[in-house]
This record gives sequence, C-alpha cells and structure tokens, in this order.
Amino acid sequence: MKKVLLIEDDTALRENTAELLELANYKVLTAPDGEKGVLVAKTSHPDIIICDIMMPKLDGYGVLDALSKYNKTKAIPFIFLSAKTERKDVRHGMDMGADDYLTKPFEEAELIGAIESRIAKINILKEAQQEKSYDDLSSEARVRSIHQLKNFIDDNGEEFRFHLGDSIYREGDNSNLVYLVIKGNVKTHKLDEQGKELITGIYKADDFFGFTSFTKNIPYQEYATAMEDSVLIGLHKDQLKVILEQNGELVMELLQLLSENLVQIKEQLLEMAYGSVRKKTASTLLKFAEKLQEDEAGNIHVLRSDLASVAGMATETLIRTLSTFKKEGIIEIKDRDIKILDMDRLQRIPY
Repeated sequence: MKKVLLIEDDTALRENTAELLELANYKVLTAPDGEKGVLVAKTSHPDIIICDIMMPKLDGYGVLDALSKYNKTKAIPFIFLSAKTERKDVRHGMDMGADDYLTKPFEEAELIGAIESRIAKINILKEAQQEKSYDDLSSEARVRSIHQLKNFIDDNGEEFRFHLGDSIYREGDNSNLVYLVIKGNVKTHKLDEQGKELITGIYKADDFFGFTSFTKNIPYQEYATAMEDSVLIGLHKDQLKVILEQNGELVMELLQLLSENLVQIKEQLLEMAYGSVRKKTASTLLKFAEKLQEDEAGNIHVLRSDLASVAGMATETLIRTLSTFKKEGIIEIKDRDIKILDMDRLQRIPY
C-alpha cells in the first residue's frame, strides 16, 4: 500500500481529502502545518507528498525547499495543492522542483489521477536506473573479495548521514538497502512486548549490516539506529545480488563473514541466559571496547542503556556492577566515558 503525506492547514479539507485517499486504497499520513509536515516526511518517508502552499509556521514553498536538501526525501514526488491560480505562483512552484500543481476545488478523479501518474513515473525511473546499473555491473571487473566489494559500494552506493539517535530503518520497513559504515557506529536492536530494547549488533566503520533475503521481499526484522554521528553508504540489494551471482569467490567469503557474526550472536545469547551478572557486564564492555574507537584519553563513549541492552539486564543492575568494577580498579567512569584500566582482569572474570 502506497503512503501519501497530506499537508494541509484546513481541518475539514484535510480530513475529507484523507478519507478520499483511504477509500482509494492509500495509506494516508497528515500534518496540519509545514513544520510538522517536514518532520513526518523525514521520519515516515512517504511515496508522494501533497502540500498546501499558504500555511502557518512554514508555507508549502518552505516545505519543498527543506525536503529537497535531505537525501531521503528529495526524490519524493511533490504536488502543490492551493487555491492560488495565478500563473506566477504555478511557475514558482514548478521552478522549485514540484512535480504537479492542483487548484482548489478539485475533483476526486483529478487528485487520484495526479497521484497515480507521479507514482508511476517514479517507478519507471527507478526501474530504468536499476537496469542501467545492471548493465554497468556486467562490464565491471569481477568483484572477488570483501575488500573489493566495499570499494564497489563506496564508489556506486548512495551516501547517507545520520546524527546520534537517528533512525536508519525500522522493523517492518522495506529492506531495499545493504549498508556499509564509513564513519561512526550503528546499533541494530529489537523491542519486546514491554518495549525493552535488546541490541542485536554493533557496527563500526568498515562493517556491513542490513542483510535480508535476496529471493523474497522480506522487510527489515529489527531496528537500526545511529549511536553517534555516522556516515553510511547504501547499496540496493538487487545490485548486490547481481554481483554475488557473478562472483562465487565473493559469495564464499561473505558466507564466512555472516557465519562468524552468527556465532557471535549465539555466544551472546548463551551468555545472556547462563552467565553471571559480572561476566555479562565484563563481556559487554569488551564487545564495546572492540567496536568503539577510544578517544585520546583511552575512553569509550557509550550509553548505559546500550550496555544493558547488549548484556540483557536492567540498566540499574548494570550500573551497580560497573560501580563494583570501578571500586576494584578494573575500570574508570566519568559520565558516558568508560576507561578500561585492567583488561586482563576484565577478560578473566568467571561465569
């Protein structure tokens, strides 16, 4: 089901138009002003945006300008909706990059037709781009190793920038991209029925994440969030599939990498189930120390909640155990910063 974002300050028109679109089998997101519209677009990534021009806080032109500067929203089809019919206003909107312009009042068929036309156009362009990418791939030198694959993704993928706490994808989102971390750190995580977070993976620069099925349209099965300001390169999984089909050596190396990741996850689950609180805390500290880059003073910067999620314990329990380690001279703590003073003792803490 395609998602339509409707940004309109007139409550009656917004609700009536949303109802029309829902009856036409669209999932409808709404916003009552431009500022909220920009926020919804950035967090929900609709397939198309319908936006009024004259609105409080931020007008339609401001919405289009803001979204055009953000990688994930700049290519979303954008239709202006307004009572303004002067030619100069139409031209101004189109010059800014709008895809279409509907004037109020409008007919239901006119609205639906404009939406279907723009969505069809973007799908056709995507297919053409993918076909071009596939043609280009066939002429590339063979990608025989993980190192060469990373170089290929860096050269041919799309760059994304995220700040601390930004969502990269959510559970249930379309799994179109596989990511390579260029800078920063990313966590993947699940939420249980009570909303408790369990971190399933931590990825530093030069790590891959985001793998799903190459044969079925399976959505992402977990969340991915930036643990600090991060730069990622995303490659469409269909492009990666073509590379793998052409390079058996790479497939074997990638399988080895994924198998090692699976072994680590199994070890983490066993430790969470059977390890002592001290051992879980020690092992989690060691994992983060391996993944996170130390600052000049030898500290790693990590949230206590992230440590607790990986260890599979309550944050309060983890904090008490960290305090014990500090008293024993194993670690040093200051705010978010943790410095391991005695790596050998930390590694030898028993189950």
